[in-house]
Amino acid sequence: MCGARRGELSGSTNVPGGREVLPTNVKPLHYDLTLEPNFETFKYDGTVVIDLDVAEDTTSISLNSNEIKIHDAVVSSQGAVVASKPEISLNPDNQVATVKFADTIPAGASAQLKLTFTGELNDNMAGFYRSSYKTADGQTKYIATTQMEPTDARRAFPCFDEPALKAKFTVTLVADKDQTCLSNMDVASETEVQGGKKAVKFNTSPLMSTYLLAFIVGHLKHIETNAFRVPIRVYATPDQDIEHGRFSLDLAARTLEFYEKAFDNTFPLPKMDMVAIPDFSAGAMENWGLITYRVVDVLLDEKTAGASRKERIAETVQHELAHQWFGNLVTMDFWDGLWLNEGFATWMSWYSCNSFFPEWKVWQTYVIDTLQGALSLDSLRSSHPIEVPVKRADEINQIFDAISYSKGSSVLRMISKYLGEEVFIQGVRDYIKKHAYGNTQTGDLWAALANASGKPVEEVMDIWTKSIGFPVVTVSENPDTSSIKVKQNRFLRTGDVRPEEDKTLFPVMLGLRTKNGIDEDTMLTTREGEFKVPDLDFFKLNADHSALYRTSYTPERLTKLGEAARTGLLTVEDRAGMIADAGALAASGFQSTSGLLSLLKGFDGEAEFIVWNEILARIGTLRAAWLFEDAPTKDALKAFQRSLVSNKAHELGWEFSENDGHILQQFKALMFASAGSAEDPIVVKAAHDMFERFAAGDASAIHPNIRGSVFSIVLKRGGEKEYDVVLNQFHNAATNDEKTTALRCLGSAEDPALIHRTLELASGDEVKNQDIYMPLGALRNHVGGIEARWAWLKTNWDAVYKRLPPSLGMLGTVIQLSISSFTTEQQLKEVQEFFESKDTKGYDRAVEQSLDAIRAKVNWVKRDHSDVESWLKSNGYTRDGKL
Repeated sequence: MCGARRGELSGSTNVPGGREVLPTNVKPLHYDLTLEPNFETFKYDGTVVIDLDVAEDTTSISLNSNEIKIHDAVVSSQGAVVASKPEISLNPDNQVATVKFADTIPAGASAQLKLTFTGELNDNMAGFYRSSYKTADGQTKYIATTQMEPTDARRAFPCFDEPALKAKFTVTLVADKDQTCLSNMDVASETEVQGGKKAVKFNTSPLMSTYLLAFIVGHLKHIETNAFRVPIRVYATPDQDIEHGRFSLDLAARTLEFYEKAFDNTFPLPKMDMVAIPDFSAGAMENWGLITYRVVDVLLDEKTAGASRKERIAETVQHELAHQWFGNLVTMDFWDGLWLNEGFATWMSWYSCNSFFPEWKVWQTYVIDTLQGALSLDSLRSSHPIEVPVKRADEINQIFDAISYSKGSSVLRMISKYLGEEVFIQGVRDYIKKHAYGNTQTGDLWAALANASGKPVEEVMDIWTKSIGFPVVTVSENPDTSSIKVKQNRFLRTGDVRPEEDKTLFPVMLGLRTKNGIDEDTMLTTREGEFKVPDLDFFKLNADHSALYRTSYTPERLTKLGEAARTGLLTVEDRAGMIADAGALAASGFQSTSGLLSLLKGFDGEAEFIVWNEILARIGTLRAAWLFEDAPTKDALKAFQRSLVSNKAHELGWEFSENDGHILQQFKALMFASAGSAEDPIVVKAAHDMFERFAAGDASAIHPNIRGSVFSIVLKRGGEKEYDVVLNQFHNAATNDEKTTALRCLGSAEDPALIHRTLELASGDEVKNQDIYMPLGALRNHVGGIEARWAWLKTNWDAVYKRLPPSLGMLGTVIQLSISSFTTEQQLKEVQEFFESKDTKGYDRAVEQSLDAIRAKVNWVKRDHSDVESWLKSNGYTRDGKL
């Protein structure tokens, strides 16, 4: 495009694809930013001086600003003032401030824009915001902290808030002398200023995007390690036990060293700080050199935390540290490339976790966790491609989902299998080296991987990142030619694919497992194909489930695969993935639900935690879809679950010792929870016994691995007395992990009065905005909770909307929780009617995806109700049968 001054009048411009971005007449080079927060007024004063490169003759400068009061501006060029009182106009809709002046600054000149402004330390967990904690004597205290991703740097200070507009930053924070000041870089100087305060100036950062800038002011304590080349610290507010940061601190030192070697690239900053923030909307944020976390995702009390919490913290820390290179050093050029950041950091966290903790077997967990999360969301019509076009700021938050993270990382796992892990990592090294401090698009990564491997990566992978959905591969057998025929079609959970939705032909990596091993090279690139197999007696597609598709076998083949599982021919990943496929195919009408139930029944002798996890996930999905059906069928499904899990739960037990490995701990916890939810009398009694001892003051009566399960089992039929014990735990437990476990369980109580109390709790100030979804979550397990939660959302809609502005993402989570548990046409209609009259901008994906999820269940129940009923009857799970 030639040098017309695009969009100068409106202050923003549309580029091809409708993207709203800033004009290109100037480009930021350096920000000198000074901020002084006031904890009495919850405001802050700021000054920013921005050095600019002028690309086109210009009489205006447009930059992003949102909810900031700009007092005045000074525009200079080549060291001389151009305008000391220029006109400043604001476009709140586009979040753009435009500074206009009479004299033209010519292309090629340098310019400088100085702005003084005031902002609010908001309580929305966005921009420069306040976060609160309680002191030992019950006082509320505050820290000021930041969350800039994706588009909230503009809430903190006026800036060019696009990932491709990288610049250097020099930050100065003015604060009380006893407060800690942190930013991305280390401290350059500390001086005393007027009013008995200090000005802490930080060294200038490398080139970086605005969304990675961070600064924190408050009373903090820390621990430090010098086990890595640069100092690493963990910070927390005074109410936390800072020693609980030791696991994350030590892990960070090992991980940074591991990544430097893996990427063949030195971590470029002079320090790494990790901070536990009391109010934080995400799990963590990868700000360069200053990572912020939810308290429960960085602080670990090994005495009171379960094995799953430790694994979650390890993955979160390693995810954020992977971003220091992939995302921070090399950054996507715009938000439709978000998956490049998040998909890679997710994959890398599994890769490094597997290296550090091989006994955790995280690649097995990946099959039932990350992969299933990706396939679940992507099986909805309202899903989106991995590379999704985003145009406006309010659309960006909605793509921080299982597609960007889980499908993105699954595509990378698939390509790493296709290329080989070492070749894949070499390609990543080359990519980082070539694009350090710059911005990239997906094609740049494909080019680096293609160069490293010599394979046509872009040709194979573009379809996966630019297309919505994934295929189901239907397998038939031809004994005459000892071959299999495979056919791919779009898979939708709703089971109603239209011809126009089934035009994409994916390059499907078949991963054919036979008695000769795994064929990683065979690929289906057309609608149908025929492939020789050495022996039809045993074969399985998608070995270890490292590719993104479902496989539909004939009932006879499924039976044979069940036998192969029992004789050890299938890996843990194969068995878990096969069950996941069977469950998804039954739910969508590709196979009968009775066939799924028969398959699951045949796995009652299974020995592996991961496989049991998937078996129980599929039973849970079935029971959730049938939740509004008749009581005899629901009771029979519960009896089926009980018959499957009770023996295993009793055999494993619920006593934990130091000799139990990481996986065995989780296995015992899983089976205990499942037997309890199926009302196994022995487990229910054990839960009540533990709870009574706990309520009487024995804090060690319930092991951390099963704390939540015991609370949920007891609360299910419990009254006020039991509820108050768990509520007290939320209020007074020693760690955030224990508090949030209690909060998550309160919704398990089925007594209407207690449901009301749970919803009141979610509405009040006791529960932080970041945690509202927690008390709402467990209400999904019973009809009364689901109905009351929906009534609560409708009644309190205006208050919820005000408390959780749609641009910040949490509203979509609450909406999905409140509506996606429905299963009937009447409920579907009611939800549709409610949202028809609403402006759903900023949460429209959440509504559409929830409606799709309800439709899928409506179709499933309608299609297979009698099939399920007759199977349960003929297998003796109804009341007049053997159970």
